[in-house]
Amino acid sequence: MVGRFAPSPSGRLHFGSLVAAVASYCDARANDGKWLVRIEDVDGSRTVDGAAEDILRTLEAFGMYWDGDVVWQSQRAEYYQIAIDDFLNRDLAFDCGCTRRDLEGQTTYPGTCHFGLPKGKEARSVRFKTPNEELIWVDLVLGPQLSKAGSETDFIIKRADGYYAYHLAVVLDDAAAGVTRIVRGEDLLDSTPAHLHLQKVLGFDWPEYAHVPLALNKAGAKLSKANKATPVEIHDAPAQIALALEFLKQPAVTLDDPEKMLAEAVANWSL
Repeated sequence: MVGRFAPSPSGRLHFGSLVAAVASYCDARANDGKWLVRIEDVDGSRTVDGAAEDILRTLEAFGMYWDGDVVWQSQRAEYYQIAIDDFLNRDLAFDCGCTRRDLEGQTTYPGTCHFGLPKGKEARSVRFKTPNEELIWVDLVLGPQLSKAGSETDFIIKRADGYYAYHLAVVLDDAAAGVTRIVRGEDLLDSTPAHLHLQKVLGFDWPEYAHVPLALNKAGAKLSKANKATPVEIHDAPAQIALALEFLKQPAVTLDDPEKMLAEAVANWSL
């Protein structure tokens, strides 16, 4: 088994990200698997200088040591472009000239450029031609899942600003790393059909998915760097780990050493 934690370096590690890290770490170790770390800095416009290094230091201080080298998405652009060129050659993707204003009010892409750029439009982004087929899979936390045929949009795989999109990068990187189980926050459940479609056309095996609950702020919004979630501090590691395990409904740990606390959590771990 191979699991992973893939933070974006748009700020320091906060409690919501810590929950995902602890869940993926404990699940991998409880199954005698590898635990990998990938820095998802494919979107340079959101990258904060020093944030990635701070996240890695925090993980180590919290007793979560990864296997192998850290992967940086910003170093893999050539790999993503090869896949996009292949999709375009196989008619699995198309150039799109639509702007955000063009698509305002649309819940799914209306197919404006699906069969070719309309007269007067120039290519801005690249979209994947999402197959019109039903997907059924089982989430290890949330149970059976269904994506109805035609309900998913033709999503962007390369943005108008030149950055490669999350959906494509994460699927290619997980496959390259041999990831077999993805434990992540429930906010990414809606992304899973896009990832399954991509994995299917690329000939990749589907990994297992487990989406854990989201930590929310007092206003009921997801804790995130965007809404200025408070970072976790290294000196408070034991208390934060205990809170994360309590949030994940795991047996309580009473130790005050992060590594020993996680070892106990791994021994009693259950999705």
